[in-house]
Amino acid sequence: MSRATGRKVLEIESEAIRELIPRLDERFDRAVEVLHGCSGHVVVTGMGKSGLIGQKLSATLASTGTPSLFLHPAEAIHGDLGRIVRGDVVVAISNSGDTAELLALVPTLKRLGVALVALTGRPASPLAQAADVHLDVSIREEACPLGLAPTASTTAALAMGDAVAMALVERRGFTVEDFAVLHPGGRLGKKFLRVEDVMHTGDQAPRVASSTAMRDVLFEMTRKRLGMTTVVDDGGRVLGMISDGDLRRGMERHGYAFLERTALECMTTSPVTIDRRALATQALDVMESRRITSLLVLSADGGLDGVLHLHDLWKTEMI
Repeated sequence: MSRATGRKVLEIESEAIRELIPRLDERFDRAVEVLHGCSGHVVVTGMGKSGLIGQKLSATLASTGTPSLFLHPAEAIHGDLGRIVRGDVVVAISNSGDTAELLALVPTLKRLGVALVALTGRPASPLAQAADVHLDVSIREEACPLGLAPTASTTAALAMGDAVAMALVERRGFTVEDFAVLHPGGRLGKKFLRVEDVMHTGDQAPRVASSTAMRDVLFEMTRKRLGMTTVVDDGGRVLGMISDGDLRRGMERHGYAFLERTALECMTTSPVTIDRRALATQALDVMESRRITSLLVLSADGGLDGVLHLHDLWKTEMI
């Protein structure tokens, strides 16, 4: 019984979303343009469950480059209307379209010249009629067995809000780099770390001169604990790289005599490099595809800016 009820709820709600697709007409385009042209904040408002959907929409907008805040309509009519100023755009969500607290905001919005975008389930409702742009989020039925609790209606409003927000992302030309700036913390923030944020620099980056004997190369690799070292010329430009694997293969072929050779004789001459501004996730992809554990970051003149090791990505808990 419980499983059947759950299945029915999901079917009703998914159908409610599917029925929104044919409604994406010029009004949807207009709503996106109104929000894109907002010179202030997009103020999202709604009562009850619609208010919760509004809070999510406001958070999505703010995290994708559109300054936004949520305003509780009951608080608004008791003094917080001052949060709305010229240049803002208000997005009001109401399934019925006749929520008294929302309708009480309309005269002030008109006086301020603030555009109103409404998401309602009744195109003929007072709120829909008062709006500059109305988006129809009506449904056939709620998913609640009693037909009372807002379920499919809130799902439809949530989905339409997401559709507007994502269309606005494209309209703004919002990029991955922009997203990274707004998400510096948590797991999302770690996904947008850049190579320069985690690489080893300065004395932490292993390097030896081209004439260095391999026994001393081994010492540098052991001291820096990255399982590799770069090989540089007298001007500090990178000539190549020596890895643990190079050491192991050299010892297998030549025995201890290998330790008397120079770094120039034993290095790999074409180490894999990456730009310091590349995302750390991109660096991980390169490491996995090339089956290596280190990447070099070079300056414009070929000098060593840093070394990124697989362990650095482990420390960030990215992997």
